[in-house]
Amino acid sequence: MTAKRKIGLMLIALVAICGLFAPYLAPFNPVSSGIDPLEGASARHWLGTDPLGRDVLSRVIYGARISLMVGIGAALIAAVIGVPVGLMAGYFRGRIDLVLVQIIDIFIALPGLVLALIVTAMLGAKALNLALVLGFVSSPTVARLVRGQALQVRQTAYVEAARAAGGGPAWIMVRHVWPNIMRTVSAQFAITVSYAIFTSASLSFLGLGVPPPTPDWGGMVREGFEYLSVLPLLSLGPGAAVAVTVMAFYLIGSSVE
Repeated sequence: MTAKRKIGLMLIALVAICGLFAPYLAPFNPVSSGIDPLEGASARHWLGTDPLGRDVLSRVIYGARISLMVGIGAALIAAVIGVPVGLMAGYFRGRIDLVLVQIIDIFIALPGLVLALIVTAMLGAKALNLALVLGFVSSPTVARLVRGQALQVRQTAYVEAARAAGGGPAWIMVRHVWPNIMRTVSAQFAITVSYAIFTSASLSFLGLGVPPPTPDWGGMVREGFEYLSVLPLLSLGPGAAVAVTVMAFYLIGSSVE
């Protein structure tokens, strides 16, 4: 296991623990207002408090839940859509490949963030909607990657032998093609998670993320933006959480050989 993968796994484990055990790790209720608004870092509030007196550290810990839900959910949706499309395009080639590639290129040409802005504005800013939109936006990239890998694998001797032995296309794709491209898809899965988390935070910063008072890292960065010169931890705390989580998944994805 490479050093990058070890670091990535440790960071992801840390974020996952924060999300799973938030009620036990957070020192305060993340949505309850306090009597000390805009308090700086102290022994009681390590990252200070926001304008409503809520503990910033507690909200950062709880915010891991939303980010992981959106990121992993979007990556799963992208894989469910993109992997079958890419496999069919790469294996069958011909007209099927031509049609599917044209569809993939059309969706790749669309600006993903703009499309996400439009859809979330229409459907509402919810974690499920964010995951669906970001998963759909990411699926063409997954499909193109899978297609390229499938094109290489279908030329191998064992695939030719399976075809000569009378194996059907579906059986060959599941039994021989998919296992040989799974590592590459898993790397893309991790990178898609990092993309979805970063884009979700960007949408929240623009006011189209998970609505308050639910703790959300992007929304917290936006809330603290007005006080950046006075209490920088209001934005730097959740901003660092986004950066660390995105970097962790990227390290995992880029370390797959």
